[in-house]
Amino acid sequence: MLNTQRTPARCKFLFVACILMLAGCSQQSSTAPSGATEPALSADLILENGRLYSMSWPEPSAEGVPAAGAPFVDGLWSPDAQAIAIKDGVILALGSTSEMSAFKGSATEVIDVNGASIMPGFVDTHTHIEELGATLDDVDLKGVQTEQEAVERVVRHIATNAVPAGQWIVARGWDEGQWADRFPTHALLSASVPNNPVLMDGMNGFGAWGNQLAMAAAGITADAQDPVGGEIIRDASGAPTGAVRNRGVALYREAVPPLSMERLENRLVNGLRIMQDSGFTAVHHAGVNTDLMAAYESLAAKDMLPIRVNAMISGRDKALMSQWISRGPTRFAGDKLFVQSVKGYYDGSLGARGAKLLAQYSDRPGHFGVSGEEYGFFTDEISAMLLTGFQVNIHAIGDGGNREVLHFFRDNFAINPEMKELRHRIEHAQVVHPDDFALYDELDIIAAVQPPFVAEDKVWTVDRIGMERAAGAYAWRTFRRHDVPLVFGSDLMGYDWSIFYGLHSAITRQSTDSQPPGGWFPDEKLTAEETIRGYTVNASYANFTENETGMLKEGMWADITVLDQDVFATVAQDPAHLLDGRVLMTIVAGDVVFRQ
Repeated sequence: MLNTQRTPARCKFLFVACILMLAGCSQQSSTAPSGATEPALSADLILENGRLYSMSWPEPSAEGVPAAGAPFVDGLWSPDAQAIAIKDGVILALGSTSEMSAFKGSATEVIDVNGASIMPGFVDTHTHIEELGATLDDVDLKGVQTEQEAVERVVRHIATNAVPAGQWIVARGWDEGQWADRFPTHALLSASVPNNPVLMDGMNGFGAWGNQLAMAAAGITADAQDPVGGEIIRDASGAPTGAVRNRGVALYREAVPPLSMERLENRLVNGLRIMQDSGFTAVHHAGVNTDLMAAYESLAAKDMLPIRVNAMISGRDKALMSQWISRGPTRFAGDKLFVQSVKGYYDGSLGARGAKLLAQYSDRPGHFGVSGEEYGFFTDEISAMLLTGFQVNIHAIGDGGNREVLHFFRDNFAINPEMKELRHRIEHAQVVHPDDFALYDELDIIAAVQPPFVAEDKVWTVDRIGMERAAGAYAWRTFRRHDVPLVFGSDLMGYDWSIFYGLHSAITRQSTDSQPPGGWFPDEKLTAEETIRGYTVNASYANFTENETGMLKEGMWADITVLDQDVFATVAQDPAHLLDGRVLMTIVAGDVVFRQ
């Protein structure tokens, strides 16, 4: 059962007040008149005239019925406050606009949000931030429909940026799920880009292809053996085509020269700034290796992290795991960086037919996917992390993968029952056998899911696993009925990280064109409240910060997202209009880090 009881936060930040001017926006900012009588306790910042939802009431029932204490009357939601006052990075008070005027001092910045929604800060609980930051350096392949289009983007990138011969080109974002039966070969890419090694990385990291120079650098030759848990795709003569699946992607990635520390730090900061501008006050970075961890620690030491980061140690980096077993879970000074979990990789993706299934793939007889040690899941090391006190968050997509990971937790809890209290997670939890939902509950496992998956994967999910198993895919209502906490994320760069896209996907189970009518397996839909909680209250629980953030309450961190629409009202009228929403402001520890 998710514990949503809260106590006031003890940790505060010093907020340096700054006056920000808005251009072309209805919000207005001011300071209290210098001649006004100073209050006994003045705020650094006040947001007023808003529709504030604190999310501080009890959670809804398993069927989504709001609790008795929720601001929900006669089927309608209403805000539970209008304004909020902030001091030293924490919430001083909230209430009506007139009530908050008692905290206006001569140095108080007052922002009239003009009816916008004031929400607890949204959190994306499954990201790959360096890949997001890399979009400013690499070639974006998201949305490409053909091999020709993908190659043309690379050619334009080289010409536009005058990339010298011999320098690696990394392009990311083609959909290996949609292209599962038509992976490209190196031929067109090699002919079009003969002088630079090129990696064409898939949207979810489970498929890739390269040109001849990249193949040579990666050791992908006729004599090369398939890597454990991966596949080098070959033509009828046995020659490599240039494409790889699952752990085969690592062959290319490991051939790309490493970035300098400065470039790594820039990528992380750029990615985090994109997220802050998208309304997120925190992210969970899934799978941080040695170099990325060093960059995060450096940024934290220099106070250069714009938003909060839960950095999950990569479960494929044995040296890093060993180092952190010695250090133990750590919450860094300033509460911007948390290293208290490890990300395990148990099976592949469903789209690329790498997810481990209990029964064969419907569209590939005799194939069950890959999992466990053969896919790079280091049982001994991850068990040691668990027993040291780290939260363990394991990627598992197929029903076979989910069952095996649940059994891994069960076996470890038998050794040390106290480890059950560490709020372990299964990342994605995409296809679950009906018999295994109860085991999630019994073991107190969090399901860390990504709502956009259902919007985009539905076009091929039934092909992969058939209608019966698809009914147990992305089964969020079923999880709720089994008392399993849900936390939400995007798995960017694979999927769009927009707050509004995530909300729309979970609430409607439709794609952006409102298809299918009524939603895909509509019995698994969630309510607006449940979905918001997945990005706020529950996300803070998964980060062990439920006493400090996740809701708007006196004494808690001033992590706030301001939206131009009332999500509750929009869903009641027409959920499709969620996709029209905009983020107006992001506040982290009382600091306005983004303003539209």
